[in-house]
Amino acid sequence: MQHDQFPADFAWGAATAAYQIEGAATQAGRKPSVWDSFSATPGRVLNGDTGAVACDHYHRYKEDVKLMAALGIKHYRFSISWPRILPDGRGAVNQAGIDFYQQLVDCLLAHDITPHATLFHWDSPQALEDRYGSWRSREIANDFAEYASVVASRLGDRIQHWMTINEIFCFTHIGYGVEQVPPHAPGTVVDSLKEVWQTSHHALLAHGMACQAIRTASPVPCSIALVDNFVPTLPIAETPEHIAAAQQAFHVNGTNGGIVEPALTGAYSPALLEQLGPNAPDIAEGDLAIIHQPLDAFGFNNYSGVYVRAIDQAPGYEFIDFPTSYPKLHMPWLFFTPDSTYWGIRHVSETLQRPDLPIYITENGCAVEDKINANGEVLDIDRILFLRHYLRSAQRAIQEGYPLKGYFVWSLMDNFEWAWGYDRRFGITYVDYATQQRIPKASAHWYATCIRENAIV
Repeated sequence: MQHDQFPADFAWGAATAAYQIEGAATQAGRKPSVWDSFSATPGRVLNGDTGAVACDHYHRYKEDVKLMAALGIKHYRFSISWPRILPDGRGAVNQAGIDFYQQLVDCLLAHDITPHATLFHWDSPQALEDRYGSWRSREIANDFAEYASVVASRLGDRIQHWMTINEIFCFTHIGYGVEQVPPHAPGTVVDSLKEVWQTSHHALLAHGMACQAIRTASPVPCSIALVDNFVPTLPIAETPEHIAAAQQAFHVNGTNGGIVEPALTGAYSPALLEQLGPNAPDIAEGDLAIIHQPLDAFGFNNYSGVYVRAIDQAPGYEFIDFPTSYPKLHMPWLFFTPDSTYWGIRHVSETLQRPDLPIYITENGCAVEDKINANGEVLDIDRILFLRHYLRSAQRAIQEGYPLKGYFVWSLMDNFEWAWGYDRRFGITYVDYATQQRIPKASAHWYATCIRENAIV
């Protein structure tokens, strides 16, 4: 392998999510998700934006697939809308929803693009929020498993790459708040941190039960992954003491020890449980066995990390705050830390002791202040800078023998960026929301060249 080359079988892809691009929110039998309700609530989303139309991908998917094919993208990660398939969250199947995804996947396959379907990317049915409070109830794990079975049995002849749940932290720990309205749907105020941790535990149960349901329902052998956006701990310098400190700190950084760790190892981090004390979730007998399902791959959504250094007193490590002058992109949390790709992959293999588990970067990208110039171009050289450095970090992991198998840029196109509405643009394709025109940015052409050369250019 030449210095800038990737392995011959490296999977180059792009990713999107249903609520962020599809639109058609009330068409063909679809009923509201919690994001429809949340974005329609005044003051919750910037500028009052909603995903009701978004990128109108529901009606324009053929155009969008042709765009991918023109860029040479061979793998497409998209999500399936739960309320489009089961409008009430359970019970009657909406055949029109099934038909849409069958047509989308058939179009992908006709263009030699491999589909990778995520079953849940935050848009849970409002009916289940009304019935039992969504992720506050263990009942949702059963309903999610039923949904997984419905989808796998009807689409499994076309889709062999499944991802159960996207970023548990985002729809639990920033969807449920103690004494504050959280920024993410369903925006539920709860009484204690324990209740917040209980929601993520229920999501882990849903993941485990969905794995079982997919394997039972799929008509052909398939690959199943979990997708998580754990935050890598980065050693301030790659010396033995700082590396050890970063590995020790990993377990208690954010929700790492209570989401990715139980999913991949079958146990919550003891250090995290000690920190949580009475706020730790209730774990019923047998839960961890359900959660710790065999996985064929792991999806790592990577944007940023946090620096750690070794210290001479307990606990032996210290988190380092980013100074005000530290470079970041067009989101308040999006610090430029390309080493987070390498260290995230290494933490899965070494810190969590899962060197056997193939890894895909299932999201990586950045929001920048895109402008159309006088020639109708978007010259987003800041995004190219970002992607180039993160890909170099990915390449380092491969060259050191870690099992990275593919990369999905976030995102194929600008879209509804959750509570930021349409104000922040993550796409390699510019979307003019007034006309729905798609304009590939400089980063799209750069990425197409990387794919064609199988190398960083």
